[in-house]
Amino acid sequence: MEQFFKLKENGTNVTTEIIAGITTFFAMAYIIIVNPNTLSQAGMEWGAVFLATIISAIIGTLVMGLVANVPYAQAPGMGLNAFFVYTVCFGLKFTWQQALSMVFVCGLLNIFITVTKIRKYIIKAIPVSLQNAIGGGIGIFIAYIGLLNAGAINFAAGVPAMSVISTKALILFIIGLVLIVILTVMDVKGGILIGIILTTLIGIPFGITKTGDTVNFQEALSVLPTTFGVIFTAEGLPALFSDAAKLPLVLITIFSFSLSDTFDTIGTFIGTGRRSGIFSAEDEASLESGKGFSSKMDKALFADATATSIGAIFGTSNTTTYVESAAGIGAGGRTGLTSVVVAICFAVSAFLASFISAIPSVATAPALVIVGCMMISSFKEIDWTQLEESVPAFFAGVFMALCYSISYGIATAFIFYCIVKICKKKANELNPIIVIATILFIVNFILQAFL
Repeated sequence: MEQFFKLKENGTNVTTEIIAGITTFFAMAYIIIVNPNTLSQAGMEWGAVFLATIISAIIGTLVMGLVANVPYAQAPGMGLNAFFVYTVCFGLKFTWQQALSMVFVCGLLNIFITVTKIRKYIIKAIPVSLQNAIGGGIGIFIAYIGLLNAGAINFAAGVPAMSVISTKALILFIIGLVLIVILTVMDVKGGILIGIILTTLIGIPFGITKTGDTVNFQEALSVLPTTFGVIFTAEGLPALFSDAAKLPLVLITIFSFSLSDTFDTIGTFIGTGRRSGIFSAEDEASLESGKGFSSKMDKALFADATATSIGAIFGTSNTTTYVESAAGIGAGGRTGLTSVVVAICFAVSAFLASFISAIPSVATAPALVIVGCMMISSFKEIDWTQLEESVPAFFAGVFMALCYSISYGIATAFIFYCIVKICKKKANELNPIIVIATILFIVNFILQAFL
Protein backbone atom coordinates (compact mmCIF):
# COMPACT_ATOMS: atom_id res chain seq x y z
CA MET A 1 0.00 0.00 0.00
CA GLU A 2 2.85 2.36 0.88
CA GLN A 3 4.58 1.71 -2.44
CA PHE A 4 1.43 1.83 -4.56
CA PHE A 5 0.07 5.12 -3.17
CA LYS A 6 3.50 6.59 -2.23
CA LEU A 7 2.21 7.68 1.15
CA LYS A 8 5.51 8.84 2.71
CA GLU A 9 6.48 10.66 -0.47
CA ASN A 10 3.22 12.61 -0.22
CA GLY A 11 3.63 13.31 3.50
CA THR A 12 0.71 11.20 4.69
CA ASN A 13 -0.15 7.82 6.24
CA VAL A 14 -2.89 5.21 6.15
CA THR A 15 -4.79 6.60 9.17
CA THR A 16 -4.86 10.14 7.77
CA GLU A 17 -6.02 8.89 4.36
CA ILE A 18 -8.83 6.83 5.89
CA ILE A 19 -10.02 9.79 7.97
CA ALA A 20 -9.84 12.03 4.90
CA GLY A 21 -11.81 9.55 2.81
CA ILE A 22 -14.60 9.24 5.38
CA THR A 23 -14.67 13.05 5.72
CA THR A 24 -15.05 13.53 1.98
CA PHE A 25 -17.78 10.87 1.85
CA PHE A 26 -19.80 12.48 4.64
CA ALA A 27 -19.48 15.87 2.91
CA MET A 28 -20.94 14.54 -0.36
CA ALA A 29 -23.17 11.65 0.83
CA TYR A 30 -26.25 13.83 0.33
CA ILE A 31 -26.07 13.10 -3.42
CA ILE A 32 -27.09 9.48 -2.78
CA ILE A 33 -30.61 10.66 -1.90
CA VAL A 34 -30.78 14.04 -3.66
CA ASN A 35 -29.83 12.77 -7.12
CA PRO A 36 -32.61 10.15 -7.39
CA ASN A 37 -35.04 12.68 -5.89
CA THR A 38 -34.12 15.08 -8.70
CA LEU A 39 -33.90 12.72 -11.70
CA SER A 40 -37.03 10.77 -10.74
CA GLN A 41 -39.00 13.94 -11.52
CA ALA A 42 -38.19 13.30 -15.20
CA GLY A 43 -39.85 9.87 -14.99
CA MET A 44 -36.86 7.73 -14.04
CA GLU A 45 -37.20 4.98 -11.41
CA TRP A 46 -36.00 6.29 -8.03
CA GLY A 47 -34.34 3.01 -7.09
CA ALA A 48 -32.56 2.71 -10.43
CA VAL A 49 -31.10 6.20 -10.16
CA PHE A 50 -30.18 5.49 -6.54
CA LEU A 51 -28.01 2.54 -7.59
CA ALA A 52 -26.73 4.27 -10.73
CA THR A 53 -25.58 7.18 -8.56
CA ILE A 54 -23.68 4.88 -6.22
CA ILE A 55 -22.18 2.73 -9.00
CA SER A 56 -20.99 5.73 -11.02
CA ALA A 57 -19.48 7.26 -7.87
CA ILE A 58 -17.66 4.01 -7.03
CA ILE A 59 -16.23 3.49 -10.52
CA GLY A 60 -15.29 7.13 -11.11
CA THR A 61 -13.71 7.54 -7.69
CA LEU A 62 -11.79 4.26 -7.92
CA VAL A 63 -10.34 5.25 -11.29
CA MET A 64 -9.36 8.61 -9.81
CA GLY A 65 -7.63 6.92 -6.87
CA LEU A 66 -6.04 3.88 -8.50
CA VAL A 67 -5.01 5.44 -11.83
CA ALA A 68 -4.25 9.06 -10.92
CA ASN A 69 -3.40 8.55 -7.22
CA VAL A 70 -5.12 11.77 -6.17
CA PRO A 71 -7.67 12.29 -3.32
CA TYR A 72 -10.65 13.36 -5.41
CA ALA A 73 -14.10 11.78 -5.38
CA GLN A 74 -16.61 11.68 -8.21
CA ALA A 75 -20.38 11.43 -8.32
CA PRO A 76 -23.28 12.85 -10.35
CA GLY A 77 -23.00 16.63 -10.10
CA MET A 78 -25.50 18.97 -8.50
CA GLY A 79 -26.52 21.68 -10.94
CA LEU A 80 -25.90 19.38 -13.87
CA ASN A 81 -28.68 17.07 -12.65
CA ALA A 82 -31.02 20.06 -12.33
CA PHE A 83 -30.08 21.16 -15.87
CA PHE A 84 -30.84 17.58 -16.99
CA VAL A 85 -34.36 17.63 -15.54
CA TYR A 86 -35.60 21.21 -15.65
CA THR A 87 -33.94 22.49 -18.82
CA VAL A 88 -33.40 19.44 -21.04
CA CYS A 89 -36.44 17.33 -20.10
CA PHE A 90 -39.02 19.89 -18.94
CA GLY A 91 -37.91 22.94 -20.93
CA LEU A 92 -36.66 21.44 -24.21
CA LYS A 93 -39.09 18.48 -24.10
CA PHE A 94 -36.52 15.72 -24.55
CA THR A 95 -37.24 12.36 -22.95
CA TRP A 96 -35.01 11.26 -20.08
CA GLN A 97 -33.65 8.51 -22.33
CA GLN A 98 -32.56 11.15 -24.86
CA ALA A 99 -31.13 13.33 -22.09
CA LEU A 100 -29.05 10.38 -20.85
CA SER A 101 -27.82 9.88 -24.41
CA MET A 102 -26.68 13.50 -24.49
CA VAL A 103 -24.77 12.95 -21.25
CA PHE A 104 -23.11 9.89 -22.81
CA VAL A 105 -22.04 11.87 -25.88
CA CYS A 106 -20.83 14.68 -23.59
CA GLY A 107 -18.64 12.12 -21.85
CA LEU A 108 -17.19 10.96 -25.16
CA LEU A 109 -16.49 14.59 -26.07
CA ASN A 110 -14.73 15.10 -22.73
CA ILE A 111 -12.63 11.99 -23.34
CA PHE A 112 -11.69 13.37 -26.77
CA ILE A 113 -10.58 16.77 -25.48
CA THR A 114 -8.63 15.02 -22.71
CA VAL A 115 -6.86 12.51 -24.96
CA THR A 116 -6.02 15.25 -27.46
CA LYS A 117 -4.62 17.31 -24.55
CA ILE A 118 -7.03 20.23 -25.12
CA ARG A 119 -7.96 20.21 -21.43
CA LYS A 120 -4.29 20.24 -20.48
CA TYR A 121 -3.57 23.18 -22.75
CA ILE A 122 -6.46 25.12 -21.20
CA ILE A 123 -5.00 24.64 -17.72
CA LYS A 124 -1.52 25.67 -18.89
CA ALA A 125 -2.98 28.81 -20.51
CA ILE A 126 -4.66 30.12 -17.36
CA PRO A 127 -2.54 32.95 -15.86
CA VAL A 128 -1.08 32.36 -12.37
CA SER A 129 -3.09 35.27 -10.92
CA LEU A 130 -6.33 33.67 -12.14
CA GLN A 131 -5.26 30.27 -10.84
CA ASN A 132 -4.79 31.78 -7.38
CA ALA A 133 -8.13 33.58 -7.69
CA ILE A 134 -9.83 30.32 -8.66
CA GLY A 135 -8.25 28.65 -5.62
CA GLY A 136 -9.56 31.33 -3.25
CA GLY A 137 -12.87 31.38 -5.11
CA ILE A 138 -13.32 27.65 -4.57
CA GLY A 139 -12.79 28.40 -0.86
CA ILE A 140 -15.56 31.01 -0.82
CA PHE A 141 -17.77 28.71 -2.90
CA ILE A 142 -17.24 25.76 -0.54
CA ALA A 143 -17.99 27.91 2.54
CA TYR A 144 -21.04 29.40 0.79
CA ILE A 145 -22.37 25.91 0.04
CA GLY A 146 -21.97 25.06 3.72
CA LEU A 147 -23.83 28.18 4.87
CA LEU A 148 -26.66 27.56 2.39
CA ASN A 149 -26.93 23.86 3.28
CA ALA A 150 -27.26 24.82 6.94
CA GLY A 151 -29.86 27.49 6.21
CA ALA A 152 -27.64 30.15 7.78
CA ILE A 153 -28.34 32.34 4.74
CA ASN A 154 -31.80 32.76 3.26
CA PHE A 155 -33.37 34.61 0.35
CA ALA A 156 -36.82 35.20 1.87
CA ALA A 157 -36.55 38.96 1.26
CA GLY A 158 -35.31 38.46 -2.31
CA VAL A 159 -31.70 39.17 -1.32
CA PRO A 160 -29.21 37.13 0.76
CA ALA A 161 -29.69 37.64 4.48
CA MET A 162 -28.57 35.98 7.67
CA SER A 163 -31.25 33.71 9.05
CA VAL A 164 -32.67 34.29 12.51
CA ILE A 165 -31.18 31.73 14.88
CA SER A 166 -34.50 30.35 15.99
CA THR A 167 -34.48 26.79 14.71
CA LYS A 168 -32.91 23.65 16.14
CA ALA A 169 -31.12 23.03 12.84
CA LEU A 170 -29.34 26.39 12.93
CA ILE A 171 -28.42 25.99 16.58
CA LEU A 172 -26.97 22.55 15.79
CA PHE A 173 -25.01 24.06 12.86
CA ILE A 174 -23.49 26.70 15.16
CA ILE A 175 -22.56 24.04 17.72
CA GLY A 176 -20.94 21.97 14.97
CA LEU A 177 -19.10 24.98 13.54
CA VAL A 178 -17.70 25.93 16.95
CA LEU A 179 -16.62 22.32 17.56
CA ILE A 180 -14.86 21.98 14.20
CA VAL A 181 -13.16 25.38 14.49
CA ILE A 182 -11.83 24.49 17.97
CA LEU A 183 -10.66 21.03 16.89
CA THR A 184 -9.01 22.37 13.73
CA VAL A 185 -7.30 25.34 15.40
CA MET A 186 -5.95 22.99 18.08
CA ASP A 187 -4.60 20.66 15.35
CA VAL A 188 -6.56 17.66 16.62
CA LYS A 189 -5.96 14.77 14.21
CA GLY A 190 -9.15 14.01 12.33
CA GLY A 191 -10.75 17.11 13.83
CA ILE A 192 -13.12 17.71 10.91
CA LEU A 193 -14.40 14.11 10.93
CA ILE A 194 -14.71 14.12 14.74
CA GLY A 195 -16.71 17.35 14.48
CA ILE A 196 -19.10 15.85 11.91
CA ILE A 197 -19.67 12.73 14.05
CA LEU A 198 -20.19 14.71 17.28
CA THR A 199 -22.61 17.11 15.58
CA THR A 200 -24.56 14.18 14.13
CA LEU A 201 -24.82 12.59 17.59
CA ILE A 202 -25.87 15.88 19.21
CA GLY A 203 -28.55 16.10 16.54
CA ILE A 204 -30.31 13.00 17.89
CA PRO A 205 -31.87 14.65 20.97
CA PHE A 206 -32.50 17.74 18.80
CA GLY A 207 -34.64 15.58 16.53
CA ILE A 208 -32.50 16.57 13.54
CA THR A 209 -30.59 13.29 13.09
CA LYS A 210 -33.20 10.85 11.80
CA THR A 211 -33.48 8.31 9.01
CA GLY A 212 -35.24 9.17 5.77
CA ASP A 213 -37.51 7.20 3.45
CA THR A 214 -35.56 5.16 0.91
CA VAL A 215 -35.51 1.75 -0.78
CA ASN A 216 -33.54 -1.36 0.12
CA PHE A 217 -30.79 -2.79 -2.08
CA GLN A 218 -32.92 -5.61 -3.51
CA GLU A 219 -35.71 -3.22 -4.58
CA ALA A 220 -33.21 -0.86 -6.22
CA LEU A 221 -31.45 -3.72 -8.02
CA SER A 222 -34.74 -5.01 -9.42
CA VAL A 223 -35.45 -1.71 -11.23
CA LEU A 224 -31.88 -0.94 -12.35
CA PRO A 225 -32.53 -2.55 -15.79
CA THR A 226 -34.97 0.31 -16.54
CA THR A 227 -32.02 2.70 -16.87
CA PHE A 228 -28.97 0.49 -17.42
CA GLY A 229 -28.00 0.55 -21.11
CA VAL A 230 -31.18 2.36 -22.13
CA ILE A 231 -29.11 4.81 -24.21
CA PHE A 232 -28.33 1.95 -26.60
CA THR A 233 -32.00 1.10 -27.16
CA ALA A 234 -34.31 2.67 -29.73
CA GLU A 235 -35.42 5.25 -27.15
CA GLY A 236 -31.85 6.43 -26.56
CA LEU A 237 -29.20 7.45 -29.08
CA PRO A 238 -31.23 6.49 -32.20
CA ALA A 239 -34.20 8.60 -31.01
CA LEU A 240 -31.90 11.51 -30.13
CA PHE A 241 -30.48 11.83 -33.64
CA SER A 242 -33.56 10.72 -35.62
CA ASP A 243 -35.08 14.20 -36.01
CA ALA A 244 -32.87 16.38 -38.23
CA ALA A 245 -34.83 19.51 -37.27
CA LYS A 246 -33.84 19.10 -33.60
CA LEU A 247 -30.19 18.28 -34.33
CA PRO A 248 -28.92 21.87 -33.78
CA LEU A 249 -30.69 21.96 -30.41
CA VAL A 250 -29.18 18.58 -29.48
CA LEU A 251 -25.67 19.79 -30.32
CA ILE A 252 -26.16 23.06 -28.40
CA THR A 253 -27.34 21.14 -25.32
CA ILE A 254 -24.41 18.71 -25.46
CA PHE A 255 -22.09 21.73 -25.81
CA SER A 256 -23.60 23.31 -22.67
CA PHE A 257 -23.25 20.05 -20.72
CA SER A 258 -19.61 19.66 -21.79
CA LEU A 259 -18.53 23.26 -21.20
CA SER A 260 -19.92 23.32 -17.67
CA ASP A 261 -18.54 19.88 -16.79
CA THR A 262 -15.07 20.66 -18.19
CA PHE A 263 -14.53 23.95 -16.39
CA ASP A 264 -16.10 22.77 -13.12
CA THR A 265 -13.43 20.06 -13.03
CA ILE A 266 -10.57 22.33 -14.10
CA GLY A 267 -11.57 24.83 -11.42
CA THR A 268 -11.72 22.14 -8.73
CA PHE A 269 -8.28 20.75 -9.63
CA ILE A 270 -6.63 24.16 -9.83
CA GLY A 271 -8.37 25.46 -6.72
CA THR A 272 -7.57 22.55 -4.42
CA GLY A 273 -4.51 20.95 -5.99
CA ARG A 274 -2.14 23.91 -6.14
CA ARG A 275 -2.47 25.07 -2.52
CA SER A 276 -2.33 21.55 -1.02
CA GLY A 277 0.60 20.41 -3.13
CA ILE A 278 -1.32 17.48 -4.62
CA PHE A 279 -0.24 18.72 -8.03
CA SER A 280 3.36 19.65 -7.24
CA ALA A 281 5.77 21.82 -9.25
CA GLU A 282 7.28 18.62 -10.66
CA ASP A 283 3.84 17.42 -11.68
CA GLU A 284 3.09 20.75 -13.36
CA ALA A 285 6.39 20.50 -15.23
CA SER A 286 5.49 16.98 -16.32
CA LEU A 287 2.08 18.25 -17.41
CA GLU A 288 3.77 20.77 -19.70
CA SER A 289 6.56 18.67 -21.17
CA GLY A 290 5.61 15.04 -20.60
CA LYS A 291 4.22 12.73 -23.24
CA GLY A 292 1.08 10.67 -22.88
CA PHE A 293 -0.51 10.56 -19.42
CA SER A 294 2.71 11.11 -17.49
CA SER A 295 1.49 13.52 -14.82
CA LYS A 296 -1.09 13.20 -12.04
CA MET A 297 -3.11 15.97 -13.65
CA ASP A 298 -3.22 14.12 -16.99
CA LYS A 299 -4.46 10.97 -15.31
CA ALA A 300 -6.95 12.84 -13.11
CA LEU A 301 -8.43 14.61 -16.12
CA PHE A 302 -8.79 11.29 -17.92
CA ALA A 303 -10.46 9.70 -14.87
CA ASP A 304 -12.94 12.58 -14.73
CA ALA A 305 -13.64 12.38 -18.48
CA THR A 306 -14.46 8.67 -18.49
CA ALA A 307 -16.78 8.85 -15.46
CA THR A 308 -19.51 10.80 -17.25
CA SER A 309 -20.06 8.22 -20.01
CA ILE A 310 -19.93 5.36 -17.50
CA GLY A 311 -22.56 7.08 -15.37
CA ALA A 312 -24.82 7.62 -18.38
CA ILE A 313 -24.67 3.91 -19.24
CA PHE A 314 -25.92 3.01 -15.74
CA GLY A 315 -28.53 5.78 -15.75
CA THR A 316 -27.48 9.08 -14.21
CA SER A 317 -26.59 12.62 -15.25
CA ASN A 318 -23.02 13.93 -15.58
CA THR A 319 -20.57 12.36 -13.13
CA THR A 320 -17.98 14.91 -12.15
CA THR A 321 -15.19 15.61 -9.67
CA TYR A 322 -16.71 16.91 -6.44
CA VAL A 323 -15.61 20.21 -4.98
CA GLU A 324 -16.48 18.67 -1.60
CA SER A 325 -13.30 16.62 -2.04
CA ALA A 326 -11.73 19.71 -0.48
CA ALA A 327 -13.13 18.55 2.88
CA GLY A 328 -11.01 15.41 2.76
CA ILE A 329 -8.01 17.33 1.46
CA GLY A 330 -8.45 19.72 4.36
CA ALA A 331 -8.40 16.69 6.66
CA GLY A 332 -5.01 15.67 5.25
CA GLY A 333 -5.88 13.48 2.27
CA ARG A 334 -3.08 13.57 -0.33
CA THR A 335 -3.23 10.31 -2.32
CA GLY A 336 -5.57 7.97 -4.12
CA LEU A 337 -6.05 5.95 -0.94
CA THR A 338 -8.45 8.69 0.18
CA SER A 339 -10.47 8.10 -3.00
CA VAL A 340 -10.48 4.33 -2.47
CA VAL A 341 -11.90 4.85 1.02
CA VAL A 342 -14.61 7.11 -0.43
CA ALA A 343 -15.48 4.43 -3.00
CA ILE A 344 -15.74 1.79 -0.25
CA CYS A 345 -18.06 4.09 1.72
CA PHE A 346 -20.28 4.49 -1.35
CA ALA A 347 -20.39 0.71 -1.79
CA VAL A 348 -21.44 0.24 1.84
CA SER A 349 -24.06 2.97 1.48
CA ALA A 350 -25.96 0.87 -1.07
CA PHE A 351 -26.94 -1.40 1.83
CA LEU A 352 -27.18 1.29 4.54
CA ALA A 353 -29.08 4.05 2.75
CA SER A 354 -31.32 4.75 5.75
CA PHE A 355 -28.30 5.22 8.02
CA ILE A 356 -26.49 7.47 5.54
CA SER A 357 -29.62 9.58 5.04
CA ALA A 358 -29.67 10.21 8.81
CA ILE A 359 -26.52 12.36 8.66
CA PRO A 360 -27.99 15.90 8.58
CA SER A 361 -26.64 18.56 6.25
CA VAL A 362 -26.12 20.84 9.26
CA ALA A 363 -23.54 18.31 10.54
CA THR A 364 -21.43 18.39 7.36
CA ALA A 365 -21.94 22.10 6.58
CA PRO A 366 -19.46 23.29 9.26
CA ALA A 367 -16.76 21.14 7.63
CA LEU A 368 -17.29 22.93 4.32
CA VAL A 369 -17.10 26.32 6.02
CA ILE A 370 -13.79 25.60 7.77
CA VAL A 371 -12.26 24.10 4.61
CA GLY A 372 -13.35 27.22 2.73
CA CYS A 373 -11.53 29.33 5.32
CA MET A 374 -8.37 27.30 4.72
CA MET A 375 -8.50 27.75 0.95
CA ILE A 376 -9.03 31.51 0.88
CA SER A 377 -5.33 31.96 1.66
CA SER A 378 -4.68 31.75 -2.11
CA PHE A 379 -5.93 35.34 -2.39
CA LYS A 380 -2.75 36.62 -0.74
CA GLU A 381 -0.81 35.87 -3.95
CA ILE A 382 -2.92 38.38 -5.93
CA ASP A 383 -1.97 42.05 -6.27
CA TRP A 384 -5.37 43.56 -5.48
CA THR A 385 -4.01 47.11 -5.92
CA GLN A 386 -3.64 46.57 -9.67
CA LEU A 387 -7.00 46.63 -11.46
CA GLU A 388 -5.48 44.78 -14.39
CA GLU A 389 -5.07 41.81 -12.07
CA SER A 390 -7.82 42.37 -9.52
CA VAL A 391 -10.81 42.75 -11.89
CA PRO A 392 -10.52 39.29 -13.49
CA ALA A 393 -9.52 37.87 -10.10
CA PHE A 394 -12.69 39.25 -8.52
CA PHE A 395 -14.90 37.38 -10.98
CA ALA A 396 -12.93 34.15 -10.61
CA GLY A 397 -12.74 34.49 -6.84
CA VAL A 398 -15.99 36.09 -5.71
CA PHE A 399 -18.54 36.01 -8.54
CA MET A 400 -18.04 32.24 -8.71
CA ALA A 401 -19.73 31.85 -5.32
CA LEU A 402 -22.35 34.54 -5.93
CA CYS A 403 -23.61 32.83 -9.11
CA TYR A 404 -23.15 29.38 -7.50
CA SER A 405 -21.13 28.04 -10.42
CA ILE A 406 -17.42 27.31 -10.82
CA SER A 407 -17.62 27.35 -14.61
CA TYR A 408 -19.50 30.69 -14.73
CA GLY A 409 -16.94 32.22 -12.37
CA ILE A 410 -14.15 31.11 -14.69
CA ALA A 411 -16.14 32.27 -17.73
CA THR A 412 -16.63 35.81 -16.48
CA ALA A 413 -12.99 35.94 -15.32
CA PHE A 414 -11.81 34.97 -18.80
CA ILE A 415 -14.08 37.57 -20.42
CA PHE A 416 -12.88 40.42 -18.22
CA TYR A 417 -9.27 39.24 -18.47
CA CYS A 418 -9.49 39.67 -22.24
CA ILE A 419 -11.25 43.04 -21.92
CA VAL A 420 -8.61 44.35 -19.52
CA LYS A 421 -5.72 43.20 -21.69
CA ILE A 422 -7.25 44.77 -24.80
CA CYS A 423 -7.91 48.06 -22.99
CA LYS A 424 -4.32 48.13 -21.72
CA LYS A 425 -3.11 47.49 -25.30
CA LYS A 426 -1.63 44.16 -24.25
CA ALA A 427 -3.70 41.96 -26.52
CA ASN A 428 -0.49 40.32 -27.67
CA GLU A 429 -0.17 38.81 -24.18
CA LEU A 430 -3.45 36.93 -24.56
CA ASN A 431 -3.02 33.20 -24.96
CA PRO A 432 -5.00 32.01 -28.03
CA ILE A 433 -6.55 29.23 -25.94
CA ILE A 434 -7.92 31.77 -23.45
CA VAL A 435 -9.35 33.78 -26.34
CA ILE A 436 -11.01 30.70 -27.89
CA ALA A 437 -12.40 29.59 -24.51
CA THR A 438 -13.74 33.12 -23.92
CA ILE A 439 -15.50 33.12 -27.30
CA LEU A 440 -17.03 29.71 -26.52
CA PHE A 441 -18.29 30.98 -23.16
CA ILE A 442 -19.87 34.04 -24.81
CA VAL A 443 -21.48 31.82 -27.46
CA ASN A 444 -22.79 29.55 -24.67
CA PHE A 445 -24.33 32.51 -22.82
CA ILE A 446 -26.02 33.69 -26.01
CA LEU A 447 -27.34 30.22 -26.82
CA GLN A 448 -28.67 29.78 -23.28
CA ALA A 449 -30.69 32.96 -23.72
CA PHE A 450 -32.61 31.25 -26.51
CA LEU A 451 -32.96 27.75 -24.98
